[in-house]
Amino acid sequence: MHGLAFSLFLIIVALTLVITYFASKRTKTTSEFYTADSALTGWQNGLAIAGDYMSAASFLGIAGMIALVGFDGFFYSIGFLVAYLVVLYIVAEPLRNLGKYTMADMIAARFDDKKVRGVAALNTISISIFYMIAQLVGAGALIKLLLGIDYIYAVLIVGTLMTVYVVFGGMTATSWVQIVKAVLLMAGTFVISVIVFAKFDFSIAKMFNEVKTATPLKEAFLNPGNKFKNPLDTISLNLALILGTAGLPHILIRFFTVKDAPTARKSVVYATWIIGLFYVMTIFLGFGAAAFVGYDKIVAANPAGNMAAPLLAEALGGDFLFAFVSAVAFATILAVVAGLVLSAASAFAHDFYSHIIRHGQATEKEQMLAARWASIGVAVLSILLALFAQKMNVAFLVALAFAVAASANLPIILLTIFWKRFNTTGAITGMLVGLFSSLLLVALSPNVWAPQPGVAILVGEPIFKLANPGIVSIPLGFIAAIVGTLLSSKKADEKKFDEILVKANTGIKELTN
Repeated sequence: MHGLAFSLFLIIVALTLVITYFASKRTKTTSEFYTADSALTGWQNGLAIAGDYMSAASFLGIAGMIALVGFDGFFYSIGFLVAYLVVLYIVAEPLRNLGKYTMADMIAARFDDKKVRGVAALNTISISIFYMIAQLVGAGALIKLLLGIDYIYAVLIVGTLMTVYVVFGGMTATSWVQIVKAVLLMAGTFVISVIVFAKFDFSIAKMFNEVKTATPLKEAFLNPGNKFKNPLDTISLNLALILGTAGLPHILIRFFTVKDAPTARKSVVYATWIIGLFYVMTIFLGFGAAAFVGYDKIVAANPAGNMAAPLLAEALGGDFLFAFVSAVAFATILAVVAGLVLSAASAFAHDFYSHIIRHGQATEKEQMLAARWASIGVAVLSILLALFAQKMNVAFLVALAFAVAASANLPIILLTIFWKRFNTTGAITGMLVGLFSSLLLVALSPNVWAPQPGVAILVGEPIFKLANPGIVSIPLGFIAAIVGTLLSSKKADEKKFDEILVKANTGIKELTN
């Protein structure tokens, strides 16, 4: 069994390294490194966005959560999918029209201020690293369970591979790794879903009736409230999921990989269909695991339920399907962390180094060197943090990434596009309050504090009772941006706003009087 899984792992790694080799031949300039020279088509970028978004948390986490807690686990699927409506209708086109390489470019199109660019880059790096630690810890646990490789070596393997993809292949390699991974993941999920559906005689009614008796929850399995007892927790989580996607840096930079805003919009439509189909299939994965693997076996393999999908594959298709699904889960983690490294490295090299330290005077060669060194630095930092986070409940890291994105990035993106009076003080205040309120509330939440030893990171009563800070930190981000603007004596450049409004909606780069 381990030999088969290991062989498939090697095939996946070999395939991604071949992609990186060919991509490295096409990655000579900063535009090619950051955005694949904006050469992806709508369907290619749609697949890559889907690949970026369908992370290990989606494939392993949601399937396990549905299997263990039923209806409440599906909240994640709903939130992740609906989020793309926000991206499609509000963010995609203005971001592509105003930006060049990073989210900070879009903000700087209106506010040409180093402090604004620096804080936007700080948010990007913070979100990327928190998200990446969770992925690396998940990768370490997955490989340790499947192949018996020590956690430390597992994290080092994934960390080394993701660094190679980014340093040598840039966005081109990262994009094609995402595309391959998305196809493999959809194929594996589809096969398992069809087998599960066949086991229930292709009857939705029969499937729902049988899962009522398949878990210790009995009929409550299909009702809300099994995991989220507090309604505010449910609202807070969904706010973070729905609004956070529009501020996730590794998703936002994908809109710079296409030639224009209409193509960016098309890529979101493709991504939404792919992601929608995937999240519908998570129902079959979760229900199938509950019915054919069983609650006790899922929990025995991993208390959080993260091994539910691989165990279901083993129950339905034996060793080969188990090995294939495990290898795809590994590819999923590799692809997502590569995108995260690239987004953080772009923010450091392009925003901090090129614009703030070098005042926009860095040569093409210097920028490329800075980007590659930044990729290595971000990867090393993430690996070190992941090694220390081995025993940590990493659910709060993913929640933190979405909450920070929704609290610190989204208000600034929206107000930059739609509020004429908005100024640099409001932008800086909104981003900093959104960032630090999210950090503080999570640090005081049940994710970090619990009365029982071993449940959370620290023992004690949580001061902030909600698991996700979104319901508080997202309004704080908007309020801080608005209040900072109103209290500031600095006047907004209203002529600049008119120019930005036209550019955001039309893509026209130069306006004449």
